[in-house]
This record gives sequence, C-alpha cells and structure tokens, in this order.
Amino acid sequence: MEGIQVSVERTGANRNIAVIKVGGYIDTTTSAELEHSLNTLIKANTYKIIIDLGNVDYISSAGWGIFISEIKGIRERGGDLKLIRMIPDVFEVFELLEFHYIIKAFDTLEEAVNNFEGVTAAVAPSHAPEPSNEYGDSAPDEISQGESYTEESYSSPHSSALSSDDYVIRAATENPMVGVLKLKKILRSPKYGSVQIGFFQLRKVLKENNLNSKNKRVEYIKPS
Repeated sequence: MEGIQVSVERTGANRNIAVIKVGGYIDTTTSAELEHSLNTLIKANTYKIIIDLGNVDYISSAGWGIFISEIKGIRERGGDLKLIRMIPDVFEVFELLEFHYIIKAFDTLEEAVNNFEGVTAAVAPSHAPEPSNEYGDSAPDEISQGESYTEESYSSPHSSALSSDDYVIRAATENPMVGVLKLKKILRSPKYGSVQIGFFQLRKVLKENNLNSKNKRVEYIKPS
C-alpha cells in the first residue's frame, strides 16, 4: 500500500483549532505518523482537532483505533476530535463500525469549525427533518441523530408549495435506481426546486421516509 502524508494547519476565529490533513492510507505501517501528530498537538495543549480525510483512500482497524483511543482524553480536557470529508468507501466502514455514535463527522471544514465555535448553520424551513441514509453509488454520509450529524444548510431558493423534503421524496421515487451522490446532483435542478442539501442531511431525509435503499424506493412506487 502507499504511504501517508500528514500536515497540520491552524484555523478558527482564534486560530485555536488544529486541522490534520491526511493523505494516502492509514494502516499498521503508517498510523504511527498520524498518532505522532495527534500526540504533539495534545502535548501543546491543543484539544480542538479536525482530521481532514478527504485524500485518504483506506483506514485499517489500527487507524480507526487511534481516533477512538485518543478521543476520550481529548474530551476530558474540554476539546473534541472531528472528522471531515471522508470518501464514500471510508465513510461506509466508519458507519458499519458504528463510530458515528462516538465521533462527529462533517462534509466540510467550515461545518466542523462552526460546530466547534457554536455557530449554527442556516437551515431551511423550520420543518427540516432529521432523517436519512444510503450508500447507492457509494457516497458517505450521515452521522446518527444528534451525535454525529452535521446541520448543513439545506433549502430551495424558489418559493413553492412543496417543501425541501417533498422534493427529496419526489426525486428519490422518480429516480429510484440512482445513488445518493447522483440524487444530490439531481435535486439541484429546477425540476426539483433547486434544492441544495448536504450528503448527510440527504441520507437522513431518505432514512426518515424509508427510502434509504434502491429496493425501498422501488417498493415505494409499486402499485398497491
């Protein structure tokens, strides 16, 4: 397997949030470098840490173990560890291992920083749901209710009798065989209200409406 690339940056209003950008593979042969970066930050009393996994293609149990083993101590010191930009394959493992109940994950750096700084992202209509989930064409996503779920802005710029949820349901049932990533793109079209919705939120909406798999969507549209 390939090696690993690790770099550290600072962000946030007070530059007190560390972002560890990781690339390559995180396995038994490379995880020590990531662990060293984490420990260096902790020793420097930096406890607000974001791990950018946007360029990580694979994480072994050794890699996941680092996050889980460090997070308790970080939280005891008033900080937290958040993950961002996981690719679909990595997120699927993250979810299957049920780590979304332990570690928060976000689509973007901005969302993770806002979460640290207590900034609430703009959410469309107050009725915006809390649902959703599916892998479809391999897309990452959701994080369990409340715990790992990121409130990404999600709304339609056009006034309409249909809510954003209605458009999601309509798009999903009219395109039952597409995956979540493709569905996310479809929703941006005028036909579906030009709805802008994050991957996590979209999966949540689908799950709440029992449309979080292609089979369920096909069943939904079958005549009774």
